[in-house]
Amino acid sequence: MQRTVPLILAVALFMENMDSTVIATSLPAIAADIGTSPIALKLALTAYLVSLAVFIPISGWMGDRFGAKRVFRIAIGVFVVGSIACAVSGSLLAFVAARSLQGLGGAMMTPLARLVLVRATPRRDLVGAMAWLTVPGLVGPLVGPPVGGFITTYLSWHWIFLINVPIGLTGIWLAGRFLPDVELAGTPPLDVTGFVLSGLAASGVVFGLSVVSLPALPPIVGAVTLVVGVAATLLYLRHARRAPFPILDLRLFANSGFRAAVAGGSIFRIGNGAVPFLLPLMFQLGFGMTPFQSGMLTFASAFGAIGMKFLATTALRLGGFRTVLIAAALLSALFIGFNALFSAQTPAAVIIVVLIGAGFLRSLFFTASNALVFADIDDKQASQATAIASVFQQITAALGVAVGGGILEVYTHATGEPLGPSAFSIAFLIVAAITALSALSYLRLPSDAGQTVSGHRLRDTGEDTPASR
Repeated sequence: MQRTVPLILAVALFMENMDSTVIATSLPAIAADIGTSPIALKLALTAYLVSLAVFIPISGWMGDRFGAKRVFRIAIGVFVVGSIACAVSGSLLAFVAARSLQGLGGAMMTPLARLVLVRATPRRDLVGAMAWLTVPGLVGPLVGPPVGGFITTYLSWHWIFLINVPIGLTGIWLAGRFLPDVELAGTPPLDVTGFVLSGLAASGVVFGLSVVSLPALPPIVGAVTLVVGVAATLLYLRHARRAPFPILDLRLFANSGFRAAVAGGSIFRIGNGAVPFLLPLMFQLGFGMTPFQSGMLTFASAFGAIGMKFLATTALRLGGFRTVLIAAALLSALFIGFNALFSAQTPAAVIIVVLIGAGFLRSLFFTASNALVFADIDDKQASQATAIASVFQQITAALGVAVGGGILEVYTHATGEPLGPSAFSIAFLIVAAITALSALSYLRLPSDAGQTVSGHRLRDTGEDTPASR
């Protein structure tokens, strides 16, 4: 049962994470079939991200009000219905609407998966459970492009979405059969004003950044929506200080562990979020590889991510959150910097070793960071914590892609040269520096922060720890 819950949740998250990246490979085929252009069809990617940004803030309240398990199962169902709608879409408008519906389901799936896991798992076992839950979020985007290319080439793009139907239905059944029913606490009234402002803030920022990194619309549209998002953010900050039950309770940032996890994790995601965008471009535009060759190389980091889950618990027990997160951030930055040294003559074996190491460190960081979010808060605050953390993750992931694209754009304008190995080397060095900055967030963290979850130094008190059992 200890592994059953995170594995069921992980399957649903793998479906979501793979689906969100697999579509990028198939855009030309989908566009040709429904009579539009691949550039215009990028609006479907943006629509999905905006839907996520709007509805993630309300996910915690929904879980508390109607039950996290029930809403999680409904979210899978909504995602499946959205997948079917995508498969049968015959126009750009229909496809964008279907992707928005998928985003509504996805917005509930990820935060509520974490909420169910936190409430169903003893704190001493949380790191191991989080390791299982972290893997699909890292492997899905790597598996997506080659799987999407294979399905589109040898079957039909429709199966990219239809394959979600049996997976989703199985997930709904497994969740109903094995996930525990968590007792509902008293739920405050819905903060409608906060929901509107937080939705405008998150969607404005995500949409603006997405237009910058996926230019399907004029840049001015992205700039205006980004300004709207920032303005709504400021209004929400003012509202949250006065509201008795804000939809995103920013008072959680008074907790040093939560504050460090969100701040450090956000900076880390900006740096690391650019890597999946930059690597395939460098391999294909800089080194002349085919999309398949590029996909096979980038897939190597999945092995590092999977291998991490067997060592995360031990690493945190021995080093504690502060040491592990600082080390993982700095070493991740180093491995990202190694990418700047790649050339068309670099042996594939060397590239694979670097990407496996990077995948291991990235996965270790995310497992530790996600566990630290909940390490020193009580169960009543868990729904707020997962909603806030998910909003920041969504925004900073979009920002990471925008930063990667922006660096390349600035380089080409400044030098007048086409994209080549030099542009990507500079980009990787910059995002490596950003990744290293995330370590600063943990320097002031107490060495025993989150020790109930990590097990670090608990053995000195004679308490029960993973090591003593």
